[in-house]
Amino acid sequence: MLRGDLAPAGMPGVVFTPQAGLGLPAVAFGHGWLQPTSRYEELLRHLASWGVVAVAPATQSGALPSYRQFAVDLCTALDVCVGVRLGNGNISVDPGKLGLVGHGIGGGCAVLAAAADDRCRAVATLALAETMPSAVAAARECTMPGLHLAGGKDRVAPPVGHAQPVAKAWGGPVHLRTLPKASHLGFLQGKHWTDLLIDGSPEYSTRRVSRALVTAFLLAHLTGTPDYDVLLGEA
Repeated sequence: MLRGDLAPAGMPGVVFTPQAGLGLPAVAFGHGWLQPTSRYEELLRHLASWGVVAVAPATQSGALPSYRQFAVDLCTALDVCVGVRLGNGNISVDPGKLGLVGHGIGGGCAVLAAAADDRCRAVATLALAETMPSAVAAARECTMPGLHLAGGKDRVAPPVGHAQPVAKAWGGPVHLRTLPKASHLGFLQGKHWTDLLIDGSPEYSTRRVSRALVTAFLLAHLTGTPDYDVLLGEA
């Protein structure tokens, strides 16, 4: 697994890739409100270990982010994956195997990006938070498969007002899973000053389950691998 910096491509952020591979799938990951990309590296590394290029722009990280611009940044991150040979030229991405993932507002922005980018083949969100423009409205334009993982103890973006309306409005096949014991920050790793501001805390079990579900979902829909249908409830 390799780790790189997006700065040479003109965007702050990180990219994780397998050691080598041509025609790989790729996803752009949107961070949550005020969260550094380092809190998601466990998931990004895991995706790379399964052959998925994972890129996470570190833009719109302030207290008043532009949701619209963050969605554009996610699409731009996919452009970088497709247009640049990674890993000293040993890695390339198939433009027909692109997806979007995000946590909190990054999940909402992933939906905005998917609605505007017809290259996207799958969308997965963690504790999705509604955005402006509305992710619920954008979901109607999303005809690709969607997986939305919500936290049963999320008091920042409760499923009933955030992930559930998005899943209900989704224009394509969709799965909504509520992890009963998960909080809003349960999907993250490590400590950060925002733990004092935002309800919840990192949870190993939440990360483990969500990591498995997101990886299985992406492999199923970006590579056509049917091995994970039972895990995803698609058997």
